[in-house]
Amino acid sequence: MPDAPVVGGERPVRRPRDTFAAVDLGTNNCRLLIARGEGRNGFRVVDAFSRSVRLGEGLSATGALSEAAIERTLAALKVCAAKMRRAGVTHSRAIATQACRSASNSASFIHRIERETGIRMEIVAPGEEARLCAHGVAPLTDPDLEDSVIFDIGGGSTELIWLRRTPPRAEVRPRMAAWVSVPVGVVSLAERFGLGRAPLRMEDYPAMAAAAEEAFAEALSGGGFSGPSAPSGMHLLGTSGTVTTLAGMHLGLTRYDRGRIDGLWMDVADITRIARGLVTQNFETRAAHPCVGNDRAELVLPGCAILEAITRRFPCGRIRIADRGLREGMLLTLMAKAEKERHRRWKRDRRSA
Repeated sequence: MPDAPVVGGERPVRRPRDTFAAVDLGTNNCRLLIARGEGRNGFRVVDAFSRSVRLGEGLSATGALSEAAIERTLAALKVCAAKMRRAGVTHSRAIATQACRSASNSASFIHRIERETGIRMEIVAPGEEARLCAHGVAPLTDPDLEDSVIFDIGGGSTELIWLRRTPPRAEVRPRMAAWVSVPVGVVSLAERFGLGRAPLRMEDYPAMAAAAEEAFAEALSGGGFSGPSAPSGMHLLGTSGTVTTLAGMHLGLTRYDRGRIDGLWMDVADITRIARGLVTQNFETRAAHPCVGNDRAELVLPGCAILEAITRRFPCGRIRIADRGLREGMLLTLMAKAEKERHRRWKRDRRSA
């Protein structure tokens, strides 16, 4: 694949021999990013892979990962392992999120992943997931505003992260003021309204939106997450398939273009209008749109319901779209760790010389 744009970071130049890989196994997708250090402030992607594996399919009903979902996921992870070997990856991390956190058979599944693919998968807590996501998207926060609320709409949960930059200046690094994991995602909400037994119905959308709002109200009150108090001094930042799909529709793209999506500023009123128009369409009309397709035509409905709950909870004028997040945060963390280890070796070698 052609080289992708440099992604921002905050660490020194990496040695060319270092190749880093991040694997993100979510409720719906399995994603891989392989990169090498580039310049003083970032990295360059050398390979990437994403596949819808629907790992959490049926999980809300049975409490366990199904054998069919496990087989689909293992097939995707074998592709990831092959790509990592070909790229000569020297540092890697593979994490699993909400589906594996909640499944009764996740421990045996994790052992099977290592046995069949060689990938050591770890199930991360919601707080670690939020920290990595915040690290990955922080370069896209507006340096002239004090507050930003990041949201990542996943398959089984939605992460909300409040970043603060005090005082608001470009050279000030934003810090994570609060986070909460809301136990509602596009797959879990879709299955609640019958997906798997029958197609989702447009008529169910108001009830989906109400269910999403209820989940957010309960999680935010229980988690003590209040968020910014002044909408005029904040913006939203969304990283998920839902918002990148809506951004592609806003731009009228005939095929997805990460370079035009990542970092795009939109008015919240525009993304809300596009979402409301999309949910009035039937499955065939949604699937026919080049930025939606068959894979997203069902799940974009609960995604829009969750987005509506977020924009009502945090009213503001602007939203920035991110085609980055968890994997980029993993890569930057891996690179920082490798740099520290290299520096320690250098100091040790100097002392022994």
